[in-house]
Amino acid sequence: MNEFAEKLYKIARKWQERWLRSRIFEADPDESKPKFFITAAFPYPNSPLHLGHSRTYTITDAYARFMRMRGYNVLFPMGFHFTGTPILTMAEAIANGDKDLIDLMINVYDVPPEDIDKLKDPLSLARYFSRDAKQAMIESGYSIDWRREFTTIDEEFKKFIVWQFTRLKEKGLLKKGTHPVGWCPVHNMPVGMHDTKGDVEPEIGEFTLILFELEDGLYLPAATLRPETVFGVTNVWVNPAADYVIVAIDGRRYVVSERAAFKLRFQRDNVVVERKLRGEELLGRRVRNPATGRAVPILPADFVDPNTATGVVMSVPAHAPYDYVALEELKREKLDTLKKLGVDPAELEPIPLIRVKGYGEIPARDIVEKMGIKSQLQRKLLDEATRKLYSDEYHSGIVREDILNYIYPDMPEPYRSFAIAPVKAWIAGRSVPEARDAAARWLAALGYGDRMYEIMNRPVYCRCGNEIVVKVLKDQWFIDYGNPEWKKLAYELLNSMRVVPDEVREEFVKTIEWLHERAAARTRGLGTELPWSKGWIIESLSDSTIYMAFYTVIHKIRRYGLKPEQLTTGFWDYVLLGKGDPDKVSEKTGIGRDVLEDLRREFNYWYPLDSRHSGRDLVPNHLTFFIFNHAAIFPREKWPRQIVVNGFVLLEGKKMSKSLRNIIPLRRALRVYGADTVRATLLAAAELLQDANFSDELARSVMDRLRRFESYAQRAREAGGEETVADRWLRSILQRRVEEVTKAFEELRTRAATVTVLYEMSNDVVKYLEIRGGEPGPALREYIEAWTKMLSPIAPHIAEEVWHEILGKESFVSLEKWPSPDPSRRDLQAELMVAYVDRLVEDVKSILRVYKGEPRRLVVAVASPSSWRIARIVAAHVARRSQLRDAIHAAIEAGAPGKEAARLVRRLYELLQSVDEELLSLIEGVDVFDEKYAIEAMRDYISAKTRIREISVYYVEEAAGRLPESKLNQVTPLRPAILIE
Repeated sequence: MNEFAEKLYKIARKWQERWLRSRIFEADPDESKPKFFITAAFPYPNSPLHLGHSRTYTITDAYARFMRMRGYNVLFPMGFHFTGTPILTMAEAIANGDKDLIDLMINVYDVPPEDIDKLKDPLSLARYFSRDAKQAMIESGYSIDWRREFTTIDEEFKKFIVWQFTRLKEKGLLKKGTHPVGWCPVHNMPVGMHDTKGDVEPEIGEFTLILFELEDGLYLPAATLRPETVFGVTNVWVNPAADYVIVAIDGRRYVVSERAAFKLRFQRDNVVVERKLRGEELLGRRVRNPATGRAVPILPADFVDPNTATGVVMSVPAHAPYDYVALEELKREKLDTLKKLGVDPAELEPIPLIRVKGYGEIPARDIVEKMGIKSQLQRKLLDEATRKLYSDEYHSGIVREDILNYIYPDMPEPYRSFAIAPVKAWIAGRSVPEARDAAARWLAALGYGDRMYEIMNRPVYCRCGNEIVVKVLKDQWFIDYGNPEWKKLAYELLNSMRVVPDEVREEFVKTIEWLHERAAARTRGLGTELPWSKGWIIESLSDSTIYMAFYTVIHKIRRYGLKPEQLTTGFWDYVLLGKGDPDKVSEKTGIGRDVLEDLRREFNYWYPLDSRHSGRDLVPNHLTFFIFNHAAIFPREKWPRQIVVNGFVLLEGKKMSKSLRNIIPLRRALRVYGADTVRATLLAAAELLQDANFSDELARSVMDRLRRFESYAQRAREAGGEETVADRWLRSILQRRVEEVTKAFEELRTRAATVTVLYEMSNDVVKYLEIRGGEPGPALREYIEAWTKMLSPIAPHIAEEVWHEILGKESFVSLEKWPSPDPSRRDLQAELMVAYVDRLVEDVKSILRVYKGEPRRLVVAVASPSSWRIARIVAAHVARRSQLRDAIHAAIEAGAPGKEAARLVRRLYELLQSVDEELLSLIEGVDVFDEKYAIEAMRDYISAKTRIREISVYYVEEAAGRLPESKLNQVTPLRPAILIE
């Protein structure tokens, strides 16, 4: 820790203690103020908070502080999520002596060795890390109302969750059924995102199994996501090195991979393995395509993964890049193998099935050749080609009518016509999506179609270390997110709310669209027991959907000493929904009517939730469940108003992970850099959806800016003297900075706000002091006071320190009124003077770079103020991107002589094409501008920047004989003639 970092750390602790002591962030209803209720996803305390967690909380806190200073009564509460299996699994691993995990705890997570024993019990571990997380949040300066803190295993919260699930059940949104779920085969329970290593949500997909008959009622079930392509199968693939088994399932005998047989046990009853065989034993044998009657060979393919679906794949080389490349390799390099297997290469020619724009007869061949793919080993390219072709065919492909020619060509009439009738009606000539569904139904109706579920983003591992499989869970409780009426409500809520940034809205739309039934409970872990199904614990992504409502009243539930058994469904109905007779609720619960009404008023004041903050990884689950459950439980006027989503945090450009051992606990970072540095670095590193790269270099740059801010505040105490152009300029620039930062915070562009406050405003003071020759003037203190307020949401501790100890204020800057831009204090003349002189200085420096000798004198000839009106006209036309002729016409209409106007306007038009919008705006906004006065007023500044002591300035009319005629002829407004002697 360097000296200033140590100072920042001490300052932070000082102000954190004062805030807590003064209880300034404890928010109670206040009808005289507009309210703002803001929350962030509560942490899961199975390890310390690290820099990745801190980004969400820092953005939330900065926004909360900004809104508080804007005059809102802000409530920012926090709780801790104990529910689920991660805590349980981690405690079990530590208790079992997992050396890697214990080493991680001690050497990466900074857990003292003597505390390891405390982590062997799940509840002790959760409490240990929740205390640590709370301390990290306090040390980060988060403006949290800690009176409302709770955990999801508190008895009061459990009663709240029982009420929520009871209401979902009554609405028919919680139901018993049979559905596929992610499943831990060891602990025998459903698993979701928070139950897996890396917090990965198991994505369940459904494969169509097409039954290719081998012999005597033995089938090879080829797993596919594209059953409409069955008409173009040339062969079936198996992995010759893999282990396969013959299994009896539902009266049929299948040949599948050994791993598939294991997984099918979780999806079917009575799966019986008859015997094992190697894939190579199947090669060369023929199977019958049930869609065409054609006998096709079984061929070897190393790309077939026996761990995916059945381990049997049908080959459609016209439309599958992998199949096309594999067959071309066989025909090119392994003709002997084909001959040995009794396969004629001619029977492996691609069979075209789908017409798609941009491709020829054989789409797979086209894309493979275009991408230069030659081998099955080019997996990345083949994956890319597959994604591209499948997408193109899905969105614009049409199934060819001539597929009818491939179907049982030797079958006599009228039987053939009867067999192909469904294909002719539902598949041929249809779009790929239509044909896909129809083909699956047709094959099933014929008895040659089946299905199997698979984890599509496999492998996904349970926190216990075992790979997740799909289980078809029977007669269990599910939340019915597939309910179409509920989806409509979810869309309505989404459409009514602000999503920041708005580009994430489409992710919510897609999630709502594909979301289906979700298992509601687990058999392991901490949490609330499903009240009507003992032994089942409501899972962690189901009890964390509307808990924001619980924040509004928990502190008063405790203050009034209410017991958990008093918190009945009738109690919650009245407090949160206003349903029921308060006298009857009071009689049944033993809670006074006045208490019930006070709790109801508290809830009504704070709800709806104004802003919900979380990481982007929670869009496909928690945040969408948050939308669904609010739509189901609460009336429209209580629906949440805003969701804010942010990206992840990188450390020195790399993803933080346990394997890289580069996870930085938040409290360690706070000790190394100071809280304000960590906060400002996270805010400055990226805008919301971008991944923020926390680097030592950026942190030290931020720390240096905080140090400069403090030093400039010290200089403000010396401020005095006469007002100059510099003071006019600084006050004017301040109005711009206030407007910029305010707008950035309103739009949650925290990087823009932070960069402006830390860097641009620092640069403003540097320029101001340069213009004033290093002596602070009367405008500096005013600037520093506003700057301190604008820094407060970003780096609140040093802002408080400067506000009190340097500026001598009595109030907390955290509670000060946010500055407002004052248009009357904008001084466009002063801003233009400084901008003009800076351009002049750069022009002089360019000349000096090639100037030979020691410059003694600078002579400048400028345009007369009378020509300024032409400059304004041209600037307006350039800003609007008008044509040159329009600008000339406007100048003539304004009274400029035609010949002079054309020449002058052309030069100005060319000149102003290269200036930025800000300068164009200044030129338009200043009625009269005297370039000579600007140079004379800032003579000392020009001299200091160019190191030329003597400066003479003339209007062009006065400069005859002082500068060459050729130079004087080129003078226009904003382009003086320059001579260095």
